[in-house]
Amino acid sequence: MATLIGREIHLASRPTGWPTPDNFSLVEAPVPAVGPGQVLVRNRFLSVDPYMRGRMNDVKSYVPPFRVGEAMEGGAVGEVVDPGDSALSRGDLVLHQSGWREYAVLDAERTSALPPVPGLSPSVYLGALGMPGLTAYVGLLDIAGMQPGDQVFVSSAAGAVGSLAGQIARLRGASRVIGSAGTAAKVAYVRDLGFDAAFDYHDGPVSQALAQAAPDGIDVYFDNVGGDHLAAAISRLRRNGRAALCGAIAGYNAETPVPGPANLALVITKRLTLRGFIITDHRDRMPDFIKEMSGWLREGNVRFNETYVDGIEHAVDAFLGVFQGTNTGKMIVRLD
Repeated sequence: MATLIGREIHLASRPTGWPTPDNFSLVEAPVPAVGPGQVLVRNRFLSVDPYMRGRMNDVKSYVPPFRVGEAMEGGAVGEVVDPGDSALSRGDLVLHQSGWREYAVLDAERTSALPPVPGLSPSVYLGALGMPGLTAYVGLLDIAGMQPGDQVFVSSAAGAVGSLAGQIARLRGASRVIGSAGTAAKVAYVRDLGFDAAFDYHDGPVSQALAQAAPDGIDVYFDNVGGDHLAAAISRLRRNGRAALCGAIAGYNAETPVPGPANLALVITKRLTLRGFIITDHRDRMPDFIKEMSGWLREGNVRFNETYVDGIEHAVDAFLGVFQGTNTGKMIVRLD
């Protein structure tokens, strides 16, 4: 029997500052044979996410760095093509972390079939029903403790996480939801999702735009950006305001440390709570999240967008595009 060959993306070198295509390589490699307790999966959808930039650096973090010369990893939805001796069936769809490749051999005991979502692509498990959705849900409700009547500001509001966080805030009774985005088209998209106000952060200082959008201040900030967005939010947060610090994409590709907000003294005087979180610490919330988000999606109360890039050979383009703002909603690499 001929050896199955699959293509995968390797980390070729570690970047300094912004990553470039030269930091990656597209490699053809033999797919390992399926052993006892394993299944072979053909990936159909791959996720590319901002946090992966941190794994390209050889530094200690909450997840190990990618290894130079080896395949990268990430969320993926794959189709079982060889179930081996497992209880899975050929054609079952599974969610796993062996992305950035066309084929993956997985441990069957850690793999379960995904239930179909009528009317939606299975890629929804990489976005609205996956890590981005859970991040928005937990960050807003558990970390920031949003309450009905709160005024909420979400940065990077046209992205996979921010677009969902804003809609969840609206559904949970926020009195006003404000978002920032990077283009006029994205601002229009955010407003169409039901945000009460949105602004393009390229149009002027974020502090001024937020002050105009929230003249009475805000109670909750969902931070995907850091930098000037966090500083602006600290200035506008009212007494006992809360911020969920999810990401700081403004500094992910910086070659020198990005200065922090210069107004941290306000955290003391206004009794603010700024809390960072890593979503993998909150997997126990997945059942509640799936139940509530599934209902919202089914009823049309939550909408989401996916930006598709086709082919493993374009996975790097998709990843770099996340930092260049080419996506609206979740960036997905489609291998069908």
